Amino acid sequence: MPLGPLRPTPLVEQAADRLRAQIADGSWPVGTRLPGETTLAGQLGVGRSTVREALRALAGAGLLRARQGAGVFVIATVPAAPAEDWAARLRRASVADVYEIRMMIELRAARLAAERRTAEDVTALDRALRARDEAAGAAAAGSGAAEAFIDADIALHTAVVNAAGNPVLADLYAEFAPVLREGLLDLTRLVDVHEEDAEHGREAHARLVEAIRERDPEEAERVMHEEMARTMRYVRRS
Repeated sequence: MPLGPLRPTPLVEQAADRLRAQIADGSWPVGTRLPGETTLAGQLGVGRSTVREALRALAGAGLLRARQGAGVFVIATVPAAPAEDWAARLRRASVADVYEIRMMIELRAARLAAERRTAEDVTALDRALRARDEAAGAAAAGSGAAEAFIDADIALHTAVVNAAGNPVLADLYAEFAPVLREGLLDLTRLVDVHEEDAEHGREAHARLVEAIRERDPEEAERVMHEEMARTMRYVRRS
């Protein structure tokens, strides 16, 4: 199929469409080296910069790949499917899978928090622990405050992650927390948490905060593992 000159606008889109058509109809099979930019520009009746942008767009769609010193080659005849983003992948994950990743993140975070915590971190942990205790008391009283309790629990665990002093880890957990929250809400609908644990893990969380305060990474990690494993048992039974 001859390329032919293009209409005036929009040139980059038209160039990309015309080149894509050449690939789709088999004129340039997979493995073919494309003509050079100057040749393509002449055939399409556009400048080299327009050709360059069109080639870049097709490379981004997974159709072309540039090889240093060799040229641009066809690597596929149809665009690659859009990559699923991290948030979407988390949303369709099972509660058990999400919780396993939570354990991996938080065990290391607890150890790092005990090693790196600042006075401000301890203040934040104490405040979060008090809020969790208050929310646990309300939930135990049967006031239907499960959602508030889960929010307070995640806030405490977030404070532990923040105390680890790694901003990338904190950002990862912040993206992870909303999916975790929904999973825990689902769990409370399936498991009577008060019946399983009337104290809602109060003692374990108090020991966790104390271990971080005392800069005891082994104890912090041990307590976190104990608490995570307890909840994981509920998850696997649900």
